[in-house]
Amino acid sequence: MHRRQFLQRAGLAAAGAALPVLGTSGANAAAASSPSTDPDQLFKDGRFKEAERGYRRRLRENADDAHAAGQIGYIALLSNRFADAEKFLRQAVTLKPDDQFLLYQLADCFVRQDRLADAAPWLRKRGTTVDGAYATLYERIEGTPWQVRGPQSTRIPFLGLDPLPHMEVSINGTPPRIFQLDTGATTAGLTMELAREAKIDVVSTSMGSADGQRFVMYHGIAESVRIGDIEVRNAPVHWNEAVRPPLPDGSQAQGTIGTVHFYHFLTTMDYGHKQFVLRRKTEANLRRFRAEIKRLPGDVLPLWLAKDHFPVTLGSLDDYGPGVVTFDTGGPGRGMGTSLEMAKRAGIALGEPEVINGKVRYAITPERISLGRATRRRVKGWAEENPRVDDGMMFDTIANFTHDYFKPFAITFDYTHMNLYITGDSMDPDASQ
Repeated sequence: MHRRQFLQRAGLAAAGAALPVLGTSGANAAAASSPSTDPDQLFKDGRFKEAERGYRRRLRENADDAHAAGQIGYIALLSNRFADAEKFLRQAVTLKPDDQFLLYQLADCFVRQDRLADAAPWLRKRGTTVDGAYATLYERIEGTPWQVRGPQSTRIPFLGLDPLPHMEVSINGTPPRIFQLDTGATTAGLTMELAREAKIDVVSTSMGSADGQRFVMYHGIAESVRIGDIEVRNAPVHWNEAVRPPLPDGSQAQGTIGTVHFYHFLTTMDYGHKQFVLRRKTEANLRRFRAEIKRLPGDVLPLWLAKDHFPVTLGSLDDYGPGVVTFDTGGPGRGMGTSLEMAKRAGIALGEPEVINGKVRYAITPERISLGRATRRRVKGWAEENPRVDDGMMFDTIANFTHDYFKPFAITFDYTHMNLYITGDSMDPDASQ
């Protein structure tokens, strides 16, 4: 435990329209001022469509170009184009059978399609303890994983927004427990106590870390994960002894729900109205959702998925951008993070340094940060030498948007068409403050 220009629109009536690819305006100022025809540089700058065209030209010229094939497959996987991802990643792995990055992407291609047994051999080829633990878990699952039962949609109120949005979830029929939501998390993660109460057997173990903590991660299979009226059966879960941020009453949440759970649905995290919405991933539900938000202020942005669970889109820091950004809705108490280099490029002043988990960070307060038209002003964040969120993604990002930024907005993930919808009562709720 990983570009396209913003649509210019007055509203969301054209939400289903194809999004144009980012051209020479670029993912950052450097790319815009120094346009490149090198697909590696285009990819690094987040200009994925142009990069893919370049790699395809290379592959036509040399069918044994493993790098070109792998990059085409990886770009396809970022957009959940599974047929292309599998085809070209398989080709690349055949040419470079020991490439750790390619093996992981191919495994993840199957995981995202719930073809968990097909993912296991590729994870085993990587040879790491963590990958072996997941391979064992995936091999143990009998029948169809991630079986969705219940109505077409369900709405659940948030019990609160801080330190992270939290609500009630039931595991294996236990009384509802409080879970936090975090796009930086994966499947349902439980406390040791809840895993015991839910009688989930340990299938495999690995080592994990988070927020400076290191712990044993236990992996198992939940018969049932129920959120509101919707139940998921035969779902991979994990649990550990990690200390989670305390709730307002001083107690600890009993679990976390993250992106892997979210991408099985048309999922809405509505901070502004304090509710969570799960809809089955059907075209009918998508049409109904678009009709619901048609008159709301909002925007539609491209959505990519990297490192198996990190959502990626386009954002701006003051007048710098749009550029590729990650968004990890965890990170309580701040609205964004960036590197010292990007803060300098955006002209953001650095505040006093602080040391957290052995790393030096500088407090920053950009005048304006945005995802499309959705703007927040003077949201507190931090800058550091190497934020590491985009490590392993292989392309550059300009920032990571976190918890406090999202509070006035609702974000909806369409992982079928790879669009991010962001709406709110106002797209610039802090303009008059």
